[in-house]
Amino acid sequence: MKGALACALALLAAATPAAAQQEVDTHYRPKVSRPAYAAAGPVVAVDEAHRNFHTLGGRYAPFGKLLEADGYKVRPANAPFSAESLKGVDVLVIANALPAVPGAFSEAEIAAVSHWVEGGGSLLLIADHAPFGRAASALAAALGVEMGTGYAVARQAGKITANIEFAGDALGDHPILTGRDAGERVRHVQSFTGQSLSVPSGGSALLILPADAIEVADPTAIAALRQGGTVPGLRVGGRPQAVALGFGKGRVVVAGEAAMFSAQVFHFPDGQSERLGLGAQDDERFALNVLHWLSRLLP
Repeated sequence: MKGALACALALLAAATPAAAQQEVDTHYRPKVSRPAYAAAGPVVAVDEAHRNFHTLGGRYAPFGKLLEADGYKVRPANAPFSAESLKGVDVLVIANALPAVPGAFSEAEIAAVSHWVEGGGSLLLIADHAPFGRAASALAAALGVEMGTGYAVARQAGKITANIEFAGDALGDHPILTGRDAGERVRHVQSFTGQSLSVPSGGSALLILPADAIEVADPTAIAALRQGGTVPGLRVGGRPQAVALGFGKGRVVVAGEAAMFSAQVFHFPDGQSERLGLGAQDDERFALNVLHWLSRLLP
């Protein structure tokens, strides 16, 4: 699987204009002017027990820095999910778990997480484009969310792009998007490829894909679309790329894209660079508001 993943990522890079090298933004510094917690903040456990592509010591180091700057206690979660391993956790974050057989999580783990959330726990489940959507689809389904499992792209500014912009009507109506006051309102979020999701009964769409969005099976189809070709795909306009829902006494946010919760730099062959995620748009504010809702600072 590691080889298949590397191949998929290489194809995705090749499908972007002026193929870029991607790396964690080591210069990222959180901009938290009003930390949510001065001391003894909620415990956020970031899953690292399921071959996760994103970990606190790697691609999600900026995410950890942001939450710590906001007063959360952030730690890795290195054990399989169970009632015992979830004790003392306020918010569980699962980011891009990789599939084992057939998915990333055993039936016992899915039952443990579902029961924990139903009893009052909070979960941020992040699953990007293939193969991550399929890896997490069974857990998402247990929570009522269907994952598209492909690669979502849209036409913006007249071009096929995987850098999808969410503003105006593409942002839903939810406390995560309004924040605690006008200064915390989310106005513009950017994602990078990812997948589409469904909205379960009683759930709320947070980021809504544009009308012409399409979800394709692999990165080569993105390159074909850019060259004016026609490829098989699912029309996913109006479907969300992030949803929020209550589940029993607990809360869940499911995101179909991972880069918006980290900070990365793309270096292009011409010497130019572009920052993506927490270093761009309102992605930092969006990430903080998601955690504020999950930790019940927001209604």
